[in-house]
Amino acid sequence: MQEDLLSGSPFDGHQDAHRSGHPAAGGGPDAVLAGLDPEQRAVATALHGAVCVLAGAGTGKTRAITHRIAYGVRSGVYQPQQVLAVTFTARAAGEMRGRLRQLGAEGVQARTFHAAALRQLQYFWPRAVGGPVPQLLERKVQLVAEAAGRCGLRVQRTELRDLTAEIEWAKVTQTGPDDYPAAVAKSGREAPRDPAETAQVYRVYEETKSRRGNIDFEDVLLLTAAILEDRPDIADQVRAQYRHFTVDEYQDVSPLQQRLLDQWTGPGGGASLCVVGDASQTIYSFTGATPDYLLGFRTRHPEATVVKLVRDYRSTPQVVHLANGLLAQARGEAARHRLELVSQREAGPDPVYTEYEDEPTEAENTARRIKDLLAAGVRASEIAVLFRTNGQSEVYEQALADLGVPYQLKGAERFFERPEVRDAGVLLRGAARAASDPVTDGAPDLAGQVRAVLATRGFTAEPPAGSGAVRDRWESLAALVRLAEEFERGRTAAGQGTDLAAYVTELDARAAAQHAPAVEGVTLASLHAAKGLEWDAVYLVGLTEGTLPIIYAKTDEQIEEERRLLYVGVTRARKHLTLSWALSRSPGGRASRKPSRFLDGLRPGSSASGTRPAGRGGRGGEAGERSAGRRVRGPVTCRVCGRALTEAVERKLRRCESCPSTMDEALYERLREWRAAQAREQGAPAYVVFTDATLMAIAEDVPANRQELAGISGVGAMKLDKYGAAVLSLCAGEEPVRDPVDVTDDQPDEPA
Repeated sequence: MQEDLLSGSPFDGHQDAHRSGHPAAGGGPDAVLAGLDPEQRAVATALHGAVCVLAGAGTGKTRAITHRIAYGVRSGVYQPQQVLAVTFTARAAGEMRGRLRQLGAEGVQARTFHAAALRQLQYFWPRAVGGPVPQLLERKVQLVAEAAGRCGLRVQRTELRDLTAEIEWAKVTQTGPDDYPAAVAKSGREAPRDPAETAQVYRVYEETKSRRGNIDFEDVLLLTAAILEDRPDIADQVRAQYRHFTVDEYQDVSPLQQRLLDQWTGPGGGASLCVVGDASQTIYSFTGATPDYLLGFRTRHPEATVVKLVRDYRSTPQVVHLANGLLAQARGEAARHRLELVSQREAGPDPVYTEYEDEPTEAENTARRIKDLLAAGVRASEIAVLFRTNGQSEVYEQALADLGVPYQLKGAERFFERPEVRDAGVLLRGAARAASDPVTDGAPDLAGQVRAVLATRGFTAEPPAGSGAVRDRWESLAALVRLAEEFERGRTAAGQGTDLAAYVTELDARAAAQHAPAVEGVTLASLHAAKGLEWDAVYLVGLTEGTLPIIYAKTDEQIEEERRLLYVGVTRARKHLTLSWALSRSPGGRASRKPSRFLDGLRPGSSASGTRPAGRGGRGGEAGERSAGRRVRGPVTCRVCGRALTEAVERKLRRCESCPSTMDEALYERLREWRAAQAREQGAPAYVVFTDATLMAIAEDVPANRQELAGISGVGAMKLDKYGAAVLSLCAGEEPVRDPVDVTDDQPDEPA
C-alpha cells in the first residue's frame, strides 16, 4: 500500500488525541446499520460511484453519511486513510469526527474545505513552487483598508466590511479585478459601492498581498487547485491517496470549491463521491454559494444513486406543517426540488403568532415567555431567539438581562479561546499530572474533581446574581462541569473507566475540533448563524416587511432566499415555536409596519398573497388631512399637542420631538437607502440630497402628489424637480423613477 501522505507531516489529519474517550461501535459491519431507517440505510450501503443525498432539515443527514463512511470502513470497502469528508464549518467537521470515532471509523479525515486545502498546500508548496509557504492572513480587513487608502478612498468601518465581502465574493466566483464590474452587472448583484472603485481596491489589495508574500483564505483554495491542475504528478499522488469523498452541505459550494473538488476526484470517475444537501436551505448566495451543483448533480453523473431523506426526527408535526407550508409558496428552481417533510415525532403545541405595538414590547414579552419556559423545566441552552440582522439583538439582550435570564451571543468569542476556559484547562492538566492533589483528593467522582479544581478560581455551585461578565465566566466554567458529567456517564455506560487525565484528553480533542460544550444560556443569534443548530424552543422575532425580507432584497431570487432563511429558522425548533413582529420601532411610533409577506396564508386571519411589494403607498395619517400644496410658513404648531414650535427640526417635522411619531419607518428606511445611492452617484454627502429631518418629515406625511411633497419643509422647487418623481414612487411603495427634468443645482436643503 502506498505510504500515507498524511503521516508525520503538517498535512496529517489524524490526531491521537481523538482516539480517547469514545467507545468504538461493537460487532461486525452490519451493526453500524442498526437503528437506521430505510432511506438512511440506503445511503449507508451505497458505497460505490456517485451518490446524491437530498436531505431535508432534521432528517438525520449527518447520521446517514457518517454511518455510510463507518460501514464502508468496517466492511473493508474503504481504507480509512483514503476517505476525506469535507464540510463548511469547524464545528460541523468536529461533530463528524466525533461520530466517526464512536462508530469505530478512526483515521478518516473530516475537515472544512479550507483546512483540507491548507494542509495540502503546505505539504506540496516546497515541491511545486519552492521557498517558504506564504503567510496566511487571518483577517484581510486591515489590508483592504490600506488598499482603499492607496486608491484615495475614504471608507468607513461598515463600508470596509462590505468592500471586503465583495472581494471575497469575486474570488470564490473566480472573478478577477478587471472582470468584476461586468460580473456584478451580469449577476444582478447590488454592489455596496461603485464597481469600478471596488475593482480598483481589489487590484491594489491583490498586488499588496502578493508583494508581501501573504495569502488569504480564498487563495488557499485557488493555489491548491492551481497546483493540482498544473502538476499532474501531484494530482495523481493526491488521487491515489484519497479514493472516497463525502461533501456535506453541498448546496453551499462555490464555483471555487467545486473547482477544487473536481481536482480531488479527478477525471473518469475513479473516486467515489457522495454529496448531501438541501436546496431549500441555500442561504449564502451572497458569499458565492450556489445550489446549482446539487441540483445538476444527476446531469453531471447520470449513473448516480439518488436518495431522499424526508423523515423529520427533529420537529413536531405542527412545526413541520408550518415549514412545508412556507415552502409551498416558494418559486424558482430550488422550490421545484423542495422536499415535503414528514414528522416522526408526537404532536406538540401549535406555533404561536404574536403582534406587538413596538420593538421593546416585543422583546419584553419574549423575555417573559422565555422565563415561563425556564420555570416549566426547559433548559436555557435549549431556547433560542433568532433575528434577521445582528443589530436586532441589543433590545433582547437588555430584556433578558432585566429578568435575570442568562444568554449567550452566537458568533461571539469561541468557547475554548475564552480566558477563563484556557485558565481552567491549565489547572485541570496540572491536576491530572499530579500523583496526588489535595484539591481533588476525596472527590467522589470525575465531576467532583473538576468542580474542586475550578473552585480554586471562584466557581460555585450556584450561579451569581444578574448578568454580565461575572455571569458569563461562571457559565463557561459550569459548561466544563456538565461536560465532565456527560463524559463520565458515557464512559461508564460503555464499561470503561474514567479519570481526570482522560477528561483532559477529551477537552484537547474538542478544542482542536472547536466542538464546544453547550453553555447554559438562551442563545441569541442571526438566522444565518443558526444554520445547522436546533433547540427545543425557538422565538423568531422582528418578522416585518423590510426586515424579512430585508429591504435590500429586490429580485425574485433574492426574495426567495429570504424565504429560505425563514424556513431555516422555523426548522430549528423541535417543539415550541413563536413568531412575532412589532408594528413600530419605538413606543409611540406610528404603527406602519406590516408582518412579513412570508406569513401570508400561514398566520391566522391572513391569506396567501405571493410576493407583495414592500411599502404602503398613498397617503395616510395626517398626511391625508393636509391641504394640497400648502407650504408651512410663519408660526408652526405641533400637530399632536398644539404647542408653538421654534426649533428647526421640530418645525420641519411639525411636531415636538417628545410627541409620538407617526413616521412610516419602512418608508423612512427605503428613503435613506435611495438617498445613499443618489449621494454615491453624485459623489456628494448624503445631506446634499435631503437631510435626515426632511426624510423623516416625508415618512411622516407620506405625500401622494407633487403639491403635497412641495409643502414639506426642505423640499424646494429644485429638489422637487430633481427628486420629486423618485420620492413619490417610494411613498407609493414602488421602485424609484427618475424625473425627466435634469437639474444640476445640488445645494443642500435647509439646515436642520
